[in-house]
This record gives sequence, structure tokens and C-alpha cells, in this order.
Amino acid sequence: MKLIQTGIEDFKTLIDKNVYYVDKTNFISEVLYEKVVIYTRPRRFGKTLKMSMLYYFFSNKEKENAYLFDGLNISHNEEAMRHQNQYPVIFLSLKEMGKIKFESQIEKYRETVSFCAKDNLELPNVAVKPLALAMGI
Repeated sequence: MKLIQTGIEDFKTLIDKNVYYVDKTNFISEVLYEKVVIYTRPRRFGKTLKMSMLYYFFSNKEKENAYLFDGLNISHNEEAMRHQNQYPVIFLSLKEMGKIKFESQIEKYRETVSFCAKDNLELPNVAVKPLALAMGI
């Protein structure tokens, strides 16, 4: 029996735990043909989960997790599947910034950007196409 769970923001965790999931993988094919996507929704509307889904689908560092999309809508889209796990992806969430003082936000942002730079040292030598940005309002 599947679980009904809320608050899971990581796509892999959601699929691996076999919880109920409304398949929103068609969003992947929508962002394929855009230069930049700005995805704004109120708090708790699944922005982080959607960005996590995009990360697991496009990231060339997540090839072992390709199974996450088996049987989902996107798996029937041959054109989109050619893009699976083919690109360097930076997944950056700043949602915790609102919970700390401004001075601490600056330091936290500095640490976050530094971590992303160290984790993606190969990117200066790769042509990068901006894909998506999720913003809470």
C-alpha cells in the first residue's frame, strides 16, 4: 500500500519511498524548449520538489538514478528522454535564507555559492544553458 506523505522535497526520496505522487514530469518537456524558466508559486506549492525532479532528470551526475522516471509520463516522450542525464546541473536552494538575520544570510549565501563552485569545477569549460529558476512569493 502506498503512503500519503507531505513535505518531501527530494524527488528521489519520494519515488524510492513509493508514496503517492501526482506525475508532473511533463514539466520536463516544457522546460526543454525555453531559454530560461522562472517558476513562481506561493510557499508549499512544490517548487523545490519540481527543481529536484529536473535535477535528477538532467544531471549527468545522476545517471544511476535514471530509474526514477521509469513508468512516469516523461518516459514515453522519446525526444525528452534523449536529454536525460546529459547536462551539468547546479541545484541551488535559498529557501532557508528567510529564517535567519540579514548578516547571517550574506555569510550563508557566500558559503552556498562557494560549495557550488567547488562541487562544479568542470563548469567553466562547459557551455552552459540556464534552465530553470524557482521562486517563492
